[in-house]
Amino acid sequence: MSGSPIVRALRATENVRFGEDGVAAVQRGLRRFLAGSRLDAALRGAWLGHPVHPLLVTVPIGAWASAALLDAVGGQEDAARRVVGAGMVSLLPTAVTGLADWSGLDERRRRVGLLHAAGNVVSAAFLGASYLARRQGRHRTGAVLSLAGVLPLSVAGALGGHLSYAQGAGVGRWPDASSDAGRTENAGEPGPLDTGAIPGSGPEANPT
Repeated sequence: MSGSPIVRALRATENVRFGEDGVAAVQRGLRRFLAGSRLDAALRGAWLGHPVHPLLVTVPIGAWASAALLDAVGGQEDAARRVVGAGMVSLLPTAVTGLADWSGLDERRRRVGLLHAAGNVVSAAFLGASYLARRQGRHRTGAVLSLAGVLPLSVAGALGGHLSYAQGAGVGRWPDASSDAGRTENAGEPGPLDTGAIPGSGPEANPT
């Protein structure tokens, strides 16, 4: 396995096996619940031509990064609290769209997606505690908790990037959205819900 230590670490997450049977059962149940529904098409971005989740993740990341900058500047306690709160509010749609995408991943991508979600949950716990501390007037504690949430958030972001760019999750699901895609699928409709049939999500798209 070549590459930097970071690349090797990211690739290694594809082989992390934790509760495989239970996680696979949850994924299958979620896919059965969503399969063929308008909700699934909406959550997975049929109306947009590509996944919605990568767009939504910028909201909590941007909000929490802004809070860290405001904390560093000082004297902006109220503004910092508000942007941390805004990030928390954005978590629900971000997580729901992420789960919808995750439900259609193959085994190796599923493992990375699970770790990506776990990192975000840990980060959200720190940021939620930060918001509560700020609400109680403990702004310094809130700032420390925000910084503590940055590490798992960064790890989760790296895993999300690996999932998207190295493993190609979601790539090619709506190929007709690009003029040079050379495909004939119906415009704006997601690919087949069987994970093995989704373009870009089978083993052939995973070079590792």
